[in-house]
Amino acid sequence: MKITITGSLGNVSRPLAERLVEAGHHVTIISHNPNKANEIKSINAKPLIGSVEDISFLVNAFEGQDAVYTMIPPNFTSGDYKQFTINVRDNYATAIQQAPVRYVVNLSSVGSALAGVAPLTHYENLEESINKIPGINVLHLRPAGFYSNFYGSIPMIRHQGFIGNNFDETVMMPMSHPRDIADAAFDALQSLAFEGVKIHYIISDLKNGKEIASLLGNAIGMDDLRWVAFSDEQLLSALLGNGFSADAAQTYIIDMGKAIREGLLDKHYKENSHPVYGKIAFSDFADEFAAVYHNS
Repeated sequence: MKITITGSLGNVSRPLAERLVEAGHHVTIISHNPNKANEIKSINAKPLIGSVEDISFLVNAFEGQDAVYTMIPPNFTSGDYKQFTINVRDNYATAIQQAPVRYVVNLSSVGSALAGVAPLTHYENLEESINKIPGINVLHLRPAGFYSNFYGSIPMIRHQGFIGNNFDETVMMPMSHPRDIADAAFDALQSLAFEGVKIHYIISDLKNGKEIASLLGNAIGMDDLRWVAFSDEQLLSALLGNGFSADAAQTYIIDMGKAIREGLLDKHYKENSHPVYGKIAFSDFADEFAAVYHNS
């Protein structure tokens, strides 16, 4: 089959593309970075360099494809990330309909189900535009926070000896390993067995902050690593200092942290009626984290 993948060579897109190529599919990978072209070719996929904000480019990228994998790029430095998200989401829907494409695997979020409801009042539902396309067959994958997000905490751990977020160490966090997401996307694209609008949750593990600090600390040889609860203001200030736009930091980090500390995400996915996938335990990821930590 001919399959186009968005997301360049990211944490999900790369392993997904590699598995699809190995299975004999003709894979095109969209990237906005021309420097990624040779790396994309190295995994025997076709690079297509352009922006998902360019609707003409997207239509061309999707034409003649049996299926596409869509995701919103993490452009957290955008001054208006909410509008960026809306634009890209709607561009995907337009390109899918105009190309046309019958099968779509869309990387959504567990937060999409709660979009528009406090504290995720300004969070965008990543699914609604695609759902409106007549005759579409779409599988929305709803992961929780990526394990790989913890790589961003390496400087904090190394220089300050702690890890944290805007909730305390007792709060339970549903989390997802990117490879579990890639595997779910591969299974769907390999078979194209889904019809209409379907939703799958990808929840690899459920841990609280104390457990996360213990597992990561033991893996890197820092047995006293602790989890620290930051105030919303402290976390926002740190994110802005690290280059996040105020809009992206507030909507997609601070407000999501509020939803986690209030137990909304945990409660929602446990009560949902959709299938839940995920098998890579956080303890297994801790070993991967240690390798990155010691080599960075």
